Amino acid sequence: MSSRLIGVGVGPGDPELVTVKGVNALRAADVVVVPVMADPDGRDGGEPGRAEATVLHYVPEDKVVRVVFALNERSDRARREAAWDAAGERVAGLLKEHAAVGFATIGDPNVYSTFTYLAQTIAELVPGVVVETVPGITAMQDLAARSGAVLTEGTEPLTLVPVTAGSAVLKEALAGPGTVVAYKFGRQAAEVAEALEETGRLGDAVWGSALGLPEESVRPAADLDGTPLPYLSTLIAPPRRDGGRGGKL
Repeated sequence: MSSRLIGVGVGPGDPELVTVKGVNALRAADVVVVPVMADPDGRDGGEPGRAEATVLHYVPEDKVVRVVFALNERSDRARREAAWDAAGERVAGLLKEHAAVGFATIGDPNVYSTFTYLAQTIAELVPGVVVETVPGITAMQDLAARSGAVLTEGTEPLTLVPVTAGSAVLKEALAGPGTVVAYKFGRQAAEVAEALEETGRLGDAVWGSALGLPEESVRPAADLDGTPLPYLSTLIAPPRRDGGRGGKL
């Protein structure tokens, strides 16, 4: 039988937001891989990541396999690719030993996820492998729930932008219709605040980080003062709405 690689979305951090299907997939897998950041020497940095902390609420520690990914390497492409290759080889080895290998990823495995790249690598290293995914709650959904922000109404579009692509991409989205969600904007908080101000979106926007964790922060975007925020901060910038009910259905 072919081995199976299952990408399981475990949500933004709150262990209660893992779906029942996600928990069942984690428990059914022979081993569960969790990505961890590398230290300056490219080795396991030691600190448990958000995905690992969530997984340990549902499976025993001896079933979890920590695999180093260059999650925090953005300048040295060669070093990043070498780390990816090593991670792929490690997971490929696990698939040769086990029938079902789970991979836990924060959020959803099909939305800006490490799993996407891993699955491409594994497909080349392990011919015939079956790749599956279990959807997870995204940070924008969790932030909307915690802040009371409405993501979409009626025929409004929803635009998701990673600010790692640059603030110009965000400004272009903010100038358009519907709600704009920005991911990974923490290090460019000042530029994001400027873009919101220029497009008239600052007043209703909200941002959050560490959702569902003890250090959680959910605040109006008007409070942004240029201070860098956690890398995985999320922003929701709704459009101006007329307050009518049902008019856009």
